[in-house]
Amino acid sequence: MRKVVSPRPSGHSPALLLTSLSGLLRAWLPRQRWFAGKGREITELSLLSVTELHPACLHLLVSTRHGTSPSQSGDCYQLLLGVGDVLPPRLAHARIGRASEGPLAGLTVYDALQEPRSADLLLERLRTPGTAGPLRFERDAKVAVPAGLTPRLLDVEQSNSSLVYGNSYILKVFRRVQPGINPDLEVPWALARQGCTRVPAPVAWMRTSQPQVATLGVLQPFLPDAVDGWTLALESLTAGRDFADEAYELGRATAEVHLALAAAFALGAPTGRGNRRLAAAMIERLDTTSRSVPELVPHVDGLRAAFDALAVLDPGRPAQRIHGDLHLGQVLRAGERWFVIDFEGEPARPIAERRQLQSPVRDVAGMLRSFDYAARSRRPWRPEWARRCRDAYCAGYAAQARWDPRAQPALLRAYETDRAVYEALYEARHRPDWLPVPMAAIARLAENSPVVSGSPHTPIPSFHSAQGG
Repeated sequence: MRKVVSPRPSGHSPALLLTSLSGLLRAWLPRQRWFAGKGREITELSLLSVTELHPACLHLLVSTRHGTSPSQSGDCYQLLLGVGDVLPPRLAHARIGRASEGPLAGLTVYDALQEPRSADLLLERLRTPGTAGPLRFERDAKVAVPAGLTPRLLDVEQSNSSLVYGNSYILKVFRRVQPGINPDLEVPWALARQGCTRVPAPVAWMRTSQPQVATLGVLQPFLPDAVDGWTLALESLTAGRDFADEAYELGRATAEVHLALAAAFALGAPTGRGNRRLAAAMIERLDTTSRSVPELVPHVDGLRAAFDALAVLDPGRPAQRIHGDLHLGQVLRAGERWFVIDFEGEPARPIAERRQLQSPVRDVAGMLRSFDYAARSRRPWRPEWARRCRDAYCAGYAAQARWDPRAQPALLRAYETDRAVYEALYEARHRPDWLPVPMAAIARLAENSPVVSGSPHTPIPSFHSAQGG
């Protein structure tokens, strides 16, 4: 049995508690998949807030810095730490270490999100709104969440951690915390108010008021039988099946979400100056990336032409809230229906930036790149599979939105080019073996090849009949 800590850890000041935790966290944090500072030494670590959720579980907001420059901003992480004298064997994988000094000296510290008791407590807090120190737990009064749902921590976490309760609800715990309302709460809540059923609606959430107001987690319905789009696409490729029907319906779903977003949030007036600013930002990213990815250099002039064409475009459709990071891994298919998830955006970007109004064509371009990624991840490469998926997706989008992304080829090319440049930098840094995938697209885009093969001016085809590969 775990012994309750006495005196209680939260009874000590953060500075005193840090003497017990600093060394452990400096070693443990860089090993976590959601930690943003991989490869960089933690030069400064501080506790921004400490809240006792139960006598052996602490909720912490931890600030880390890398380097010595005062101008370098730090990162804030959310941790739930368990503390006790003995760690049961079933929690050995959750162990962070044993404190050697300070108020926790001689006690074992572990990741409490992997402990059922602490996970149960989080759900109970969300079921019964209230506060715990600076933490506030809230829920949709129209939804009654049952008690006693068995928790399990998903092992596919990346930038966050997710707990599934009884295959009924999923709690996303934001590991990297920024001031403001997180888009993964703000957007699904607004879409639910619009009656959009393509996005699971939040039923409860947690936030903090210290050191600033910030979203900490969101509880939503869980789709136990759903499969993500990336998995389905790869299964289609492996089996030699066409994926156009699914892509068509996914295009319709994307347009449905975009229409609801346009109704839920204010629109931005389209201006030529906005296109020039956008093009300038894309050119800057291209120049910066080409200095890190030598393979990009021969294509820079051709890629820059795509952004130059964007800069002189006449103002198009109004800017609006979008998903911002749409790809096959951000959509789920349950039965015959597509759902869109993960509106958080890139956690490394400031929340204000992630909330900016943009063209919905950016989301479309992200999905087009994802079809290409899927096609090139299997050998032999099937370019016709990717082309049919792109055509079908745009056709489905046009059928629902009543405008065709292919009718704006310069805008679509610019966004797809910008995405491919980002992919090239990511692969060069993290998965060099995958670099040929974005580089193939870069070669095509630098030559101003069509993004999709279908004409935006021809009648929208039907993709609802069975089609072979």
